[in-house]
Amino acid sequence: MADNRGVVIVLLSLSFLGLGVALVDSSVADSIWKSPLKGATSACVSAFAYVGRTFAVNRSGVDDDQYAFLSWTLLSTTFLGAAALAYGGYRVFLAPMNRVRLLGDVGYIPENGMSASETAKVVYRRRLVGNVPPVYPNGWFSVIESRDLAAGVAKSVSCLGKNLAVFRGEDGRAHVIDAYCPHMGANLGIGGIVKGSCLECPFHGWQFRGDDGKCVYIPYCESNHISDLAKVTSYNVLERNGFVYIWHHAEGNEPDWEPPEIPEITTGDWVYRGRTEHLVNAHIEEVPENGADIAHLPQVHSPIMTSGTDLRYTYSKFWSFAKHEWQGGWTQDAEQKHIGQLDLLHSIKIFGASFRLLDMKVVARQIGPGVVYLTFDSVFGKGAYLQSLTPVEPLTQRMIHHVYFKWSTPTIIAKFFLLAEAMMVERDIMIWNNKRYEGKPLFVKSAGDASVARHRRWYSQFYSENSPRLSSASVSKPSVDW
Repeated sequence: MADNRGVVIVLLSLSFLGLGVALVDSSVADSIWKSPLKGATSACVSAFAYVGRTFAVNRSGVDDDQYAFLSWTLLSTTFLGAAALAYGGYRVFLAPMNRVRLLGDVGYIPENGMSASETAKVVYRRRLVGNVPPVYPNGWFSVIESRDLAAGVAKSVSCLGKNLAVFRGEDGRAHVIDAYCPHMGANLGIGGIVKGSCLECPFHGWQFRGDDGKCVYIPYCESNHISDLAKVTSYNVLERNGFVYIWHHAEGNEPDWEPPEIPEITTGDWVYRGRTEHLVNAHIEEVPENGADIAHLPQVHSPIMTSGTDLRYTYSKFWSFAKHEWQGGWTQDAEQKHIGQLDLLHSIKIFGASFRLLDMKVVARQIGPGVVYLTFDSVFGKGAYLQSLTPVEPLTQRMIHHVYFKWSTPTIIAKFFLLAEAMMVERDIMIWNNKRYEGKPLFVKSAGDASVARHRRWYSQFYSENSPRLSSASVSKPSVDW
């Protein structure tokens, strides 16, 4: 019986291990498609089957202690299996989605036995950049998601060529200041302590006010002796629709527009159902330019989503019976020059017949260089994708999407919509990560190319005389005027 007990203990250990993997896994999309609970459930089933077979045999020769142990094992295994299934059901059907794809996860084809991550580094170094525009345009950019910044918490963020300390005061207001203390250079976002609406330096206790960056307290100096030079740069902050934005302008101009609120989100009629996050190796302008590039839609996004994100295989004959169809056009807002708009109709055909269940009417509003509100109307109701695009390096962008749906729409449907959108984006990432920026593209006479040309003229308004440029023709040795 001792040998049998060892087998059961091993099986139960595997059950706990599988459940632990599920508990720490942060990607809800992987919960759907890769089944991280598979290990726990499989182990529980195996242990259950073993104990069941043991009970099925004649009980002769099994003493009361052995029988009690087997009974406990059966109950424990049953409980673990039920818990694993319940948790899996929660993750799939109720929990918001969290799909994160970093550099090397998507968009690269492994070369010469290298991993995708190693290939990403090689491609990044050797790729010709082209004659790119300035790398940090002027506008509002997300520095952090609201949900990641609790009251009394400070964090370090790098973006737009800046190192920033982002913190939420005890009153709930978000603040962003330059990270480095002017005293001796400590990073205020690493170990800094929030005191009221100020951030205290972890090195010597200097406190900097979030509103204007002024030092208001030094523990070993009287307040009337604090120099006016004791301050850090503070930034205009706007918290809206789940993101904390800062205003960036190369000349230091004050903001003359803001990303608007979405009333349905503010009132709670539309609720948050998940997020995706991607890192993209490309110039920031290339990403929103896709919205005006109508000609790429049938080429890149016509194959049905189930054909995957690797462009080598999306035209597989196996999936040729179904396809996406897109119709639309891009225009500039007549009254608000910082807004461009894509109107799009989406449909699916299966064996040539329309599949109306997934028809969508989409309006994507590009609000400055770093914000997109994409609202849609479908059979399942209305909702929105909110995109933030922030340069974390001159040619590396952090792209985040949130999905909001009417509160009455089942979470699983909202997650399906977000996953479908993410897979389409990941097809684009395979293009962006490997392409060269064409400063003077070879356009032909067509509505598609004319639309891209209009978008480039529109986007140029976000550059100014002092906007920093990438002076090298190759990524391998970039030279950036910060």
